Amino acid sequence: MKHNSIGVFDSGLGGLSVAGALRELLPAEDIVYFGDTARVPYGIKSRRTVAQFALEDARFLLRFDPKLIVAACNTASAVALDVLAARLPVPVVGVVEPGARAAVALAAGRPIAVIGTEATSASNAYPAAINRLAPAAEVFAQACPLLVPLVEEGRACDDPIVRLAVASYLEPLRAAGIGVIVLGCTHYPLLRAAIAESLGPDVRIVESGRETAAAVRTALAADDALCPAGRTGRLRCFVSDNPARFRRIGSRFIGHEIEHVELVEPEDYAVTAVEPVPP
Repeated sequence: MKHNSIGVFDSGLGGLSVAGALRELLPAEDIVYFGDTARVPYGIKSRRTVAQFALEDARFLLRFDPKLIVAACNTASAVALDVLAARLPVPVVGVVEPGARAAVALAAGRPIAVIGTEATSASNAYPAAINRLAPAAEVFAQACPLLVPLVEEGRACDDPIVRLAVASYLEPLRAAGIGVIVLGCTHYPLLRAAIAESLGPDVRIVESGRETAAAVRTALAADDALCPAGRTGRLRCFVSDNPARFRRIGSRFIGHEIEHVELVEPEDYAVTAVEPVPP
């Protein structure tokens, strides 16, 4: 079990920021990543569709015998984690709870903001998780649908269009006097500098991916399932469409060239969820 891989899935590229955080924190671990690039984005789809896709993604990863699966997609974590936990034979870690815990720890009673996709914001998952930990916390949720395509277009933090979009989305949050902001989408760490510039130095920034990597380390340590130190783990990536684009853009998320990207045909991932997800 210690030498089994960690499975990670996302609707596309963004989960690579979580995979990168895992590699940084747990360099000995092998990681198998599945990006559902044929059906991205999940953030504008219904809860039922997201849950069905997430279950299919996770079931694809099961063929690699993972010791744990990470739902690196904020949307899937927000609306489908209960389905995954109920139907998968291995532990599942999402990105919502770790991000919520970090936000509460840093807020010191100040208002907390969460930015994410439309589906993540509409799910109320982050505010609910934060308020379970701190019932009196004031939480603001802001959907930022333009930010993901801007990142995937390769636009950087100093791009005028990025600055304008970030400022437009964050102005109401800044006016509300927030003390902490949770980057509730795995693409947003690539825009961290623009977000920090817009909000100013008094607002703390939480990257859910980094907090999730720490939660994975804690979970594996509790099960005595950490891979022994002294080896360099391997990253294998599988995608449902356009591996060349994934390799090209994905290097920005993980900080180095991605060597192994393999195309997965629909019959190998889209028919693995035997039981349909109820509405």
